[in-house]
Amino acid sequence: MTEQAADVVIVGGGLMGAATAFFLRRRGVSVILLERGLIGQQASGTNFGNVRRQGRFLPQLPLANRAREIWGRLPELIGEDVEFLPLGHLRLCFREDDVGTLEAYARSARDYDLELEIISRNALRDRFPFLSTEAVAGSLSPTDGHANPRLAAPAFGRAAVRAGAVVHENTEVTAITRTGEDFVVESAGGGRFRAPAVQVSAGAWAGAMAERLGEPVPFAVHGPQMAVTEPLPYRIEPSIGVYSRDPTDAIYLRQVTRGNVVYGGGWRGPAHTDGRRARVDPINTLRQLPKLSRIVPALARARVIRTWSGVEGYLRDDIPVMGPSAVLPGLFYAFGFCGHGFQLGPGVGDVMAELIATGSTGTPIEPFHIRRFTASGAAASAT
Repeated sequence: MTEQAADVVIVGGGLMGAATAFFLRRRGVSVILLERGLIGQQASGTNFGNVRRQGRFLPQLPLANRAREIWGRLPELIGEDVEFLPLGHLRLCFREDDVGTLEAYARSARDYDLELEIISRNALRDRFPFLSTEAVAGSLSPTDGHANPRLAAPAFGRAAVRAGAVVHENTEVTAITRTGEDFVVESAGGGRFRAPAVQVSAGAWAGAMAERLGEPVPFAVHGPQMAVTEPLPYRIEPSIGVYSRDPTDAIYLRQVTRGNVVYGGGWRGPAHTDGRRARVDPINTLRQLPKLSRIVPALARARVIRTWSGVEGYLRDDIPVMGPSAVLPGLFYAFGFCGHGFQLGPGVGDVMAELIATGSTGTPIEPFHIRRFTASGAAASAT
């Protein structure tokens, strides 16, 4: 293969990479997107599909708000429907001493333009009669919801191609080197791609790439434990999650309009980047079931028809790496979204395209800079 050149090479074709490619083209920037498998095949296509803002690290809310605005106009923007349903996100708690945490978060979120409604125990049952009587309070984000993760990243990839991006699937990147003013990206098939800017958005594989580029981060991979039930009468409109100090209680669920209930959470399973696989532990599935019926008692009788997992990347502080490199001009990162990146994806793509094309962005992303993992960066953050 002869060498191909563009303004930007993006390594990794999940939702972040595909969205960045699309928004770069909208800004007139030429782009080559390289994906080792198929667009959206890994974590972007195997996650829960939550489009929720509440419960996030508060400084992440400006990015989440930008993403939510894009979710609301995706069909007109990319020309495809990814089954986004803005039917609300409901966050429950089951302990009286956790109610104050929901209330405090709602007060703080107002400073970031997120309005949440705190719902008392009795009001929960009036509005959502399918819920268990054990839930003592809820926090509702009425304009959030859920979408189909199997559709989102491929739709962005196709939209990027229609806008003029060059996309290479089944192209594994083996090396990224700086040569003069450009980066040269080499692939296992012998392909060479040249650009003055490179974005690494390779999901669970990005940690190893960052290390080879001289910026190691504390990185781990895990597999979410996901499942779906048989079709049931459609009753549950919002996506639902649980706040608890015990992470194994943090189950989440949503019902699609054809009736199936998708759920996950609680425990993470093993994942392996070498084999590109993550497996469901059947014990985890059994552990999830009583916690699921604690939220919606009727689900105690539901049949589980499929389970799955995916390979997800996690940073030590549960916050992604996003923004420019601390050591190499022209190098950018967008990875490590720690199992909660799906909602952010369109916003990440828009922000990264703005940053790469103009040198700055109107959405604050400084808390996500990779320098926080260097000795000097950690000291500056502490100060």
